[in-house]
Amino acid sequence: MFDNRYLANLIIPLLIETLFSVTIGMMDTIMVARVGEHAVSGVSLVDSVSNLFVFLFSAFATGGAVVASQYLGKKDQKNSCFAAKQLIYLSFFFSTAVSVIMLIFRTFTLDVIYGDIEASVMGSALDYFTPILISFPFLALLNSANAIFRAMGKSRITMIVSIIMNAINISGNAFFIYVCGMGTFGAGLASLISRIVACVFMLYKVTRKEETIHAENLLRFDISLGMIGRVLKIALPSGIENCIFHIGKILISSTIASFGTASIAANAVFSALSTFANIPGTAVGMAAVAVIGQCCGAREYKAATYYGWKLLILTYIMMGITCLIMYILTPELALLYNLSSEAYAMSVETIRLNMIQTAIFWPLAFTVPNFLRAAGDAKFTMIISIISMWAFRVMLSRILLGICWGMFIDWYCRDIFFIIRFMRGRWKSKTVV
Repeated sequence: MFDNRYLANLIIPLLIETLFSVTIGMMDTIMVARVGEHAVSGVSLVDSVSNLFVFLFSAFATGGAVVASQYLGKKDQKNSCFAAKQLIYLSFFFSTAVSVIMLIFRTFTLDVIYGDIEASVMGSALDYFTPILISFPFLALLNSANAIFRAMGKSRITMIVSIIMNAINISGNAFFIYVCGMGTFGAGLASLISRIVACVFMLYKVTRKEETIHAENLLRFDISLGMIGRVLKIALPSGIENCIFHIGKILISSTIASFGTASIAANAVFSALSTFANIPGTAVGMAAVAVIGQCCGAREYKAATYYGWKLLILTYIMMGITCLIMYILTPELALLYNLSSEAYAMSVETIRLNMIQTAIFWPLAFTVPNFLRAAGDAKFTMIISIISMWAFRVMLSRILLGICWGMFIDWYCRDIFFIIRFMRGRWKSKTVV
């Protein structure tokens, strides 16, 4: 159903897009490093909280993309377009509610989660948090529009928008931080502006009738609870999974926060640089929604299995190369963050350990579940991910093992259950449409 050229045209732009998406957060951290270690720590703490909602918005986008791609596989363009429209509505209303509530309780939220941290770190965190919260509706709509285009196999446009976002974000950081002296607030403001511009452009694109999947007449409300239910069948399990996963990560971050500013800063660098190694797996996971989703919509389960194995092998090859490069360059890359000697030593040691583990165990733990979600088997991935996260990553990190090893054991557990599920084929009976 999909030749190598199609896969290359889908995955290569996704690789570039994911690289630039990761760079946005990384550049915020690097460019505020000139303000001081407290600024790096403040941005890191906010990212731990905001990512909880960012991944929830992504879950809605994935749910809509799975439904739209499966209808596309059935050659049902009308319902594919209608699913896209419902996704836009769902993302907008939910993200707006989250943004308003969190703006009201932003100080209370950081106090409850991180407690007694240095005043300079809390001040930097609050300055950065405000514009990031305002950007939530724009980010949610952008994620949804991007997911719709990926469902059509048109990842080139999402790549171009990601590049534009990065250009706006980096130039905005340079102006607001270095010229205006606005510190972490300037970094957040640059991210807000970049997300607004990208959102407006993608909404324009996704409403054009020339596109195979489009959401026309958005101002003429036409809400279908049945279609929203199909989207939520994927989105809710994925959202709950992501939510609980990141609540666990926030708890771990709060533990790290108690170790002092050096540990917070080292963890920020660890999170930023380690994310680069995951780029190939993340890109292939997004591609799988279109490829496996359309196969399952057409009831071509043999093809879905074939492409699953093909995409998994490709993930291992690309991530092996990426992890090797990151392992070699880690000492030089960590220097970009202007860390103290203590924080620098901690970040280099943990990142290099992570590169070895990522190359071997990450693809099965995080790329394979996207294959299952694309088929509609989102509830199983939710259950396994929640149990594994809390039984191993959270509990062992807090009472027995180091934080890194708690994370690695979580991966080992996911590997076993997800690959067995994929090989046994129970996901073939979970098609959404």
